[in-house]
Order: sequence, then C-alpha cells, then structure tokens
Amino acid sequence: MAAPDGANISMTDRSVLISAFLNEAGFGAWARVPLAGDASMRRYERLTSPDGETAVLMDAPPDKGEDIRPFVEVDAYLHEQGISAPEILAQDADTGLLLTEDLGDALFSTVIAQDPKQEMPLYRAATDLLIALHQAPVPDLAPLGPRVMAEMASLVMTSYRAGILGEEDEVLTHRFEDQFEDILRQSVKGDMVFVHRDFHAQNLLWLPEREGTRRVGVIDFQDARTGHPAYDLVSLLQDARRDVPAGVEMQMIDHYIQTTGVDASGFHTAYAVIGVQRNLRILGIFARLSQEMGKPQYLDLIPRVWGHVMRGLDHPALATLSDWLRIELPAPSPEHLDRLR
Repeated sequence: MAAPDGANISMTDRSVLISAFLNEAGFGAWARVPLAGDASMRRYERLTSPDGETAVLMDAPPDKGEDIRPFVEVDAYLHEQGISAPEILAQDADTGLLLTEDLGDALFSTVIAQDPKQEMPLYRAATDLLIALHQAPVPDLAPLGPRVMAEMASLVMTSYRAGILGEEDEVLTHRFEDQFEDILRQSVKGDMVFVHRDFHAQNLLWLPEREGTRRVGVIDFQDARTGHPAYDLVSLLQDARRDVPAGVEMQMIDHYIQTTGVDASGFHTAYAVIGVQRNLRILGIFARLSQEMGKPQYLDLIPRVWGHVMRGLDHPALATLSDWLRIELPAPSPEHLDRLR
C-alpha cells in the first residue's frame, strides 16, 4: 500500500494510512487501544474484534528511521526454528505498518511479580530457549565483532560521560575503543550464534499452554545479529529493568555450561567481558534517551546498570581497563543524573 497519490509518507496523516491498512487487511472494524511502547519511535496498539479476538499493530514510521523489514526477516527465521515469535498477519514496509499475532500480557516480569515462585522456572525456560537457538543454523545477520562491540560501548563516553561533564573527550573515547577492542578480541571468540540483543524479562512472554521451548514467547528482536553465545545470557541475567537474584544468575550460567558442554573458564570470561560491554552501552543509551528523546524515566534504571558494570570490572580479563575507567566515568549520583535530565 503506497502513500496516496505518490505523496511522501512523512507528509501523510498516519491515521489515514493506518485506517486504510487495517481496512485492507480485514481488521478495520476492530477496536484499538494503545499499548506501552519501548525506547524506539515505534508505537503499538492492541486490536480487538467484536467476538474478543486480538492482534497487535506496530506503527514504525519510516520517516523517523524505523523499518519493519528486519523484524519480518528475523520473525521468519525464529518460526523456522520452532520459536514462539508473533505470527505476521499483514505488513506494508513502505508505510511501516505491521499486524501480528497477540502473544498476550504475561511478560516474565509481570508473571514473576505476581508469583515470585515462578522466577527460577521461567529463567530456566528462557535459558533452555537460548540453548536450543544456539544449536540452530546461524542466520545471515551482521556480526557483533570486537571492533563493533567496542564502538557500541563507547556510547558511555560520548553520551553518558559527556552528558554529565558537559563535553566529550575524543582522545579518551578513542583510547577506550582501542583498549576495549583488544580485550574483546582476546576474550570473546569462538563460533557465532543468533543473538537477540534485548533478551530480557520485558521482551519474553510466558505461554504455559504451549510445549517445550515454545512456552517462551519472544518479541522486539528486530535488532538481532550474530555473536557470542554469552551475549543473550548476559541480557537475560543482568537485566537493566529488574534485579535478578545472584543465585538465579549463577545457576543459569552453570545450567548453560553443563547442558552445552562449552569450556567453563572461557565462557565465564566472555560472560564477564560482554556484561561490561553491554552495560556500558546501556548507560550511554539511557543518557541519550533522556537528553535527545525526552525520556528521563530511563535515568531511574542507571544505578542498577552501573552496579552491573562495577561488578564486571572486577574480572581479571578487564584489568587493563578497570582502573582508569573507574576514574574517568562519573558515578550516577543524584547530581550527575540531574545533569542528564
């Protein structure tokens, strides 16, 4: 469905485009209610039919840098592996509109909050899903190599540190990237696997009526790449949005190692290094979301992420980076967080 009369999509009233898209797909008469969004420019709605059936609309405006095609491609890959990703019901890449199966509201974070006894079983189910995915054929996605990961982590210098101190130190940023790349190259190696990149309790849904790994529903995977097997385990167990008990974290790491037979020492090292890499990047992302996108609510999560970084820097593999990074990065004090607002 192209924009009417060849008009530029960015200049077209999206409500008209959405209505035309839903009518064409046969969902025009369904009621629409907004759903909670994420850190992107995407918007979501739940559609409900007169007899109670539901679906989810993703509104991803191309003029705001969004693109539904990566989601569609990764969704197809996950379905091929028997994973519970949302079934696609209708799509229009030109206008950035996607209609999918509704996997419900039973996010891991919600289920655990309602019944804390479910925490260990749900994290084990998610870890088992990763184990299954890591045995599947590797998709043709961009790799998370050492240089890419170092540059991603440098957001902590260009957005978090610079946002607090008021200016960027380019020399320090380049030193950080080069030094971290060396550490990543030495520690994060081996076969690549599918990497979701945002595999955590608010992107996983509990579907107990299904069987095996299909009991875990997966969403928000459009930024997937290939990378080290520890990456998504870090995402799951060092969650920026909720405190995962240390016992759960250690048991799931041990479960992964024992089930897959990977080298324990090497995996623990890669897990620690990736943990620091990922959480440094998140510090930068949350700072940028506040300063550039007017989303200061993400600053409330920074102290938890900072704790993940500080614990990770204790690992010997990060010794060459640890001391000066602890000096150069300002801690997230109330005063420093206020500067990021």
